[in-house]
This record gives sequence, C-alpha cells and structure tokens, in this order.
Amino acid sequence: MNRLIRAVIDTRALRSNLAAVRARAPGAQVMAVVKANAYGHGLVPTALALADADAFAVARLEEGLALRASGVTKAIVLLEGVFSSEQLMEAARHGFDIVVHDPMQIDLLEAFSGQHRFVVWLKIDTGMNRLGFRPADFPIALARVRALIPAPLEIRVLTHLARADDRDEAGNREQIARFNAAVGTLDCATSIANSAGVLSGAGIHADWVRPGLALYGVSPFADQTARDLGLQPVMALESRVLTVRHVPKGETVGYGGVWRAPKDSSIAIVAAGYGDGLPRNLPSDTPVLIGGKRAPVAGRVSMDMIAVDVSGLPPVRVGDPVTLWGEGLPVEEIARHAGTIPYELLCGVSQRVPLELR
Repeated sequence: MNRLIRAVIDTRALRSNLAAVRARAPGAQVMAVVKANAYGHGLVPTALALADADAFAVARLEEGLALRASGVTKAIVLLEGVFSSEQLMEAARHGFDIVVHDPMQIDLLEAFSGQHRFVVWLKIDTGMNRLGFRPADFPIALARVRALIPAPLEIRVLTHLARADDRDEAGNREQIARFNAAVGTLDCATSIANSAGVLSGAGIHADWVRPGLALYGVSPFADQTARDLGLQPVMALESRVLTVRHVPKGETVGYGGVWRAPKDSSIAIVAAGYGDGLPRNLPSDTPVLIGGKRAPVAGRVSMDMIAVDVSGLPPVRVGDPVTLWGEGLPVEEIARHAGTIPYELLCGVSQRVPLELR
C-alpha cells in the first residue's frame, strides 16, 4: 500500500448487494440511491458498478448532471426536485425524472414552455413531516399535474417512512395506511421502501424500492449485522502506522492528555484523523485492526492522526496496515462507539481520502 490512507471499494460487493435487494423485493424495480457521493463510495464509480439497477436516485441536480456526463443513460430521479425554471430546463435537457413535493414545483411545471414530457413522482407526506403533500392536499396536487401541457409521460407516487428501521413501530403501519388511502385506486407506480423497508420483511415493497444503505453492505437495524442480512460490506477504510512510541506508565498521549498510560505502553501513531472523516469525538477504546488483531484508540482524534495502544499485540512496525473499518470490523460497530449512525461515517470520509476500486 503506497498511500497512507485509502477507502477500498469492492464493486463486486455492490453488485452482490443489488442482487440481495432484488431477492428480498421480487417483482419490484430497484432505484439505487447514490446521493451524497454514493454515501461516500464515489458517485460515478458506484453508478457504473450498479449498471443493472433500474434507475438511480440523487438528491440534487448537480449529482444527476455528473452521472449523465459519465455516460449513465438509465433513469435518474431528482429526489428533492427542482427549484427554478433554469433547473427545470436542465432536468428536461438531460431527461431526469423529478420528484414534486411542493406547490411551487407544480407552478414551475405549469409555466414550462418546453415540449419535454417528464416522469413526475408526486410525494405524499404520510408522517415524516419533511417533504411532500399531506394526504388532504394530494388530490389537488394530482389534478394540477394531470392537467399539465404537455402531459407528463408518467405520474408515479412515493412516500418515505420515518421509522422503517424499527420493525415493530406502529407508525410504519399508520404511514402505509395513509399512503394506501391517499393513492386509492389510482393506476400508477408507487414506492415506499428504503433499505430498512426492503429488509424488514414487512412486505411494503410496492412497485419500486429505493435502497441506499443496503447497497453499501451496511445493516439499517441495530440488532443485525450486514452479514446477518446477506449483505457484503463495500467500503474498507485502511491506513498504516506512521511510527511506534514507547510511553512510560503515567504519561499521557495526545491533545488534552485525556489518555494516561496505565503501564509502560507501546503506542502506534496511525495516519487517520478528523481531516479524513473520523469523528473527533471517537472515544478511547474504539477498536482498530492492526495485523488482523484489535487494538484500542488511545486519546483524542487529531486532524491527521490517531494513537492506538498496541501494547497487547505482537511487535508493530512502521508501515503496518491498519483497518479503521472493513472486514472483521464493521462500520456499524465503529458508529456505535462514536454515538452516531453508519450513514454519517460513510458520508463523512473526506475528499483527501482516495477511493480505490476493486
């Protein structure tokens, strides 16, 4: 390994996870969610690796433009929609599907003078209270979209579950009931399930599913690992040892001196810090792997380095590889130590960390 730190992306695992999603949602089409730089995995390489997906979902116009520029021809859905006539014209030019969740976006479509016929996804707010039309307002929104000239190529409907990662949450059932009541006998394609919805076994797949986290080989459930769900982790964040220091008993390590050696200790300094995306609040005792063996972080994370207590390991040398998360050390576990969720860790990997595809 010539680089001090890198994020290794297993493209075969991406494709395996896509197949696992299809197996869990038979008959549903798959909209692969690649927003936020594909959750830190690289927007374009991830989409290219997932070429068998039926569509791609991004949050914003710029992400869709990057995919088109890379040669992606599959349907691309703008999950936040567009917010100006200029953005709407760009969406038409590049053939993007658009989510419509606010009356202003219908205003834009009504004022559109082009001939492009959009695929319009109307979003119903069934309880997330974030984006979408409330069920009582949905019929008016639907009528306006149906009256557009030129008419939409297709109208589809979606919603988003607020607690999909809680299998027993009554709120999920209530949201689905509100969605079904709002859609009624409307003859259109629908979408409800994100990764947790797909994997929960609750049968809420509808016509389209929108997996994100599952594609990257991470469990959305606190009580199950990716392996439990038949998923393969895609990203391994790897670094190496910069130096190994002898720290006498009683001396401290790092900023603030918050870690004190309980005995004469060997401390490995590893090239990884909050400048690379590790949380600064990552506590001491968070594990890393060195030579395949666990060793705890010692002291505060700094911008470019962490200290690791390797006193209990066989001799560690400069240049030895370190796994911050990956095979044998799931990102879900590191997230628990950091008091956060895997999404944040994956999306937080900084731009200075090179991606290496396999």
